[in-house]
Amino acid sequence: MSQLSANRDDLDRTIEAVARRKQDRGPRQRGRSCLESGDITLADTFNDPESDRWNHHPGKVQLSPFFAWPPRPMDSLKWLSGAWLVLSTTTLALVLAGLAYVTLLPPLAEMASLSPNWVLRLWLANLIPHCVLAGTLHWWLHMRRGQERRTKFDTREQARDNGTFTFRSQVRDNMFWTVASGITLWTFMQALVFWAMANGLAPKAFFPSNPVWFALWFVLIPIWSSLHFYWIHRLLHWPPLYRIAHALHHRNVNVGPWSGISMHPVEHLLFYTNFLIHLVVPSHPLHIMFHGYMQSVHPIFSHSGFEKLIVSDKDRARMGDFFHQLHHRYFECNYGTVDMPWDRWFGSFHDGTAKATETTRNRKSRMHAGA
Repeated sequence: MSQLSANRDDLDRTIEAVARRKQDRGPRQRGRSCLESGDITLADTFNDPESDRWNHHPGKVQLSPFFAWPPRPMDSLKWLSGAWLVLSTTTLALVLAGLAYVTLLPPLAEMASLSPNWVLRLWLANLIPHCVLAGTLHWWLHMRRGQERRTKFDTREQARDNGTFTFRSQVRDNMFWTVASGITLWTFMQALVFWAMANGLAPKAFFPSNPVWFALWFVLIPIWSSLHFYWIHRLLHWPPLYRIAHALHHRNVNVGPWSGISMHPVEHLLFYTNFLIHLVVPSHPLHIMFHGYMQSVHPIFSHSGFEKLIVSDKDRARMGDFFHQLHHRYFECNYGTVDMPWDRWFGSFHDGTAKATETTRNRKSRMHAGA
């Protein structure tokens, strides 16, 4: 772990140098709209030294209100509506699942045997939307630079001619591991669940027989995914597994749309054990497709590196996840998601403030002391 620690120390020094250069330019002009101020963004309303380390800092990170005490029912309803009643990765995953179900997915009876024909169709149902979304977003943000640096978290661009990455290119590296390993193993795990369901080895749920559960399971799947992700992610930060597998994903300190599921095959296998819940919880094929898109299309946007999608000078959708962006920069924090408070409960929560950065660095030093 000594080389890893050295690399992280180099990154910390680089970040501090950027912060000092920004401070040397004089006091920041706070409160201006990101559409009016070039590189100065809405982050400038956040009065904390941590904001100087970023091109765009969206403010203090807020976790889901569902586990707050005392309860905050109105905030919880608002949180749910933000996921389900507007254009979001959740509603996009639901639409994609419906389209795949009616166009590419064969009837369940045909999946009783593991035929290459239907498995290939399932692979295409996963490949096509993923490549279209990641490719389009990469083109808009990083090639055409359609919104320039507005709401871009990191000050740097993605790496080119860098021997850290496969093919010496961050984008090509990410595309390769996403398609060759990510989409292939995502499809493999889904196919096993479909095969088990078709052979009566997994419980089924259909809308006519149980409409309440059919609808509720869509709401619960993202919560289950968040719980599973936290514990798998903590496991992947165990030094031996980190070196073998997770270090590949963490090459991406400055993430982009193709970084989301750019992982080592070992990490993909662990990541997609998430689908095994359908072997014990009654599900419909639509749930399984939705689950797949939540697991794999959502990271396209959460790793985009930009908080918002801006087209024609208007905010069109939320994209980047600053909670996870902090994890990619500072490593030993924010292992889960904002949907569940695991990081707060276990002392690894970074809320986007300079104080949290200091706490995280001290914690990281203790974790890797003597490595």
